Amino acid sequence: MSCADRTATPRPRVLCAGMAVQDHIFRLEAFPVPGSKTRAKEFASVVGGCAANAATAITRLGGEAALASPLGGPAGTDAVGDSVLAALAREGVDCGRCVRVAGAVTGLSAVILDASGERLIVNHRDEGLSAARVADPAQAVRGCNAVLADNRFASFVLPLCAAARAAGIPAVLDGDRPTQATDELLAVCSHVVFAADGLRATAQCDDFAAALERIAMRSSAFLAVTDGANGVYWREAGALRHLPALAVAAVDTLGAGDVFHGAFALALAEGVSDVAALRFANAAAGLKCTRFGGGAGAPTRTEVEAALRGADRI
Repeated sequence: MSCADRTATPRPRVLCAGMAVQDHIFRLEAFPVPGSKTRAKEFASVVGGCAANAATAITRLGGEAALASPLGGPAGTDAVGDSVLAALAREGVDCGRCVRVAGAVTGLSAVILDASGERLIVNHRDEGLSAARVADPAQAVRGCNAVLADNRFASFVLPLCAAARAAGIPAVLDGDRPTQATDELLAVCSHVVFAADGLRATAQCDDFAAALERIAMRSSAFLAVTDGANGVYWREAGALRHLPALAVAAVDTLGAGDVFHGAFALALAEGVSDVAALRFANAAAGLKCTRFGGGAGAPTRTEVEAALRGADRI
């Protein structure tokens, strides 16, 4: 082994916990009207779900990603789950912490995109998946530099977030939507980045500054919210700060929030500041929106760094 090999910095490792599904994506000029038949301009069947998309983004961005997700099972009996795991393995994601639930089926989504990139989603989730748990959360986070969790399976991810905090590593919550256990997650996580609708529903308030202030009464975490083409806002020293979105021609917004969270967690795992991590994630999410295919459109590290250099010149 050469000196360079011995001194090479290990790639940061992020555990992504939460939802993994199969997305069937149809791209149309406009959303169909009831009773009509419409031919799609494009179609893709790809892995989806907050945690799975974030894991894919992390590997594309040069990190190591592990996934902990409830899936149907056992292996060989749930074709969707088998397909999801095979696709993630091709992306280099370690799926050894996933839990196969006997008799359950892995989630599926039908996604319709219009010409502007806006989406309409119909999904199915087997309630049997909600019973899944990781047997040893402390072992699951060992060797990781950060944990990223979505709150679609709040009781599943909560012990993993608690284990991350006990290990002294960032625990990032993707506040995609409110759930029964969200308050516990808000209390245990070190960073919470909401989607705009998730923040409004959780805080019961439309104004971002007031909403984040309300959340700050329930959590000591770093708090931020993404708002699509309007960029990202965060709370700093009691004030609301803003970073504009990357200027892009959006064709597909599906998975952009997941890419944002994956990039944000990876940047934290690399040791950068919270605001620098937001900036990196903001660029990654913007680039994803320029590509059809949901989370499969996650960009590479080289592409994100080039976009950041371009933004600096503006």
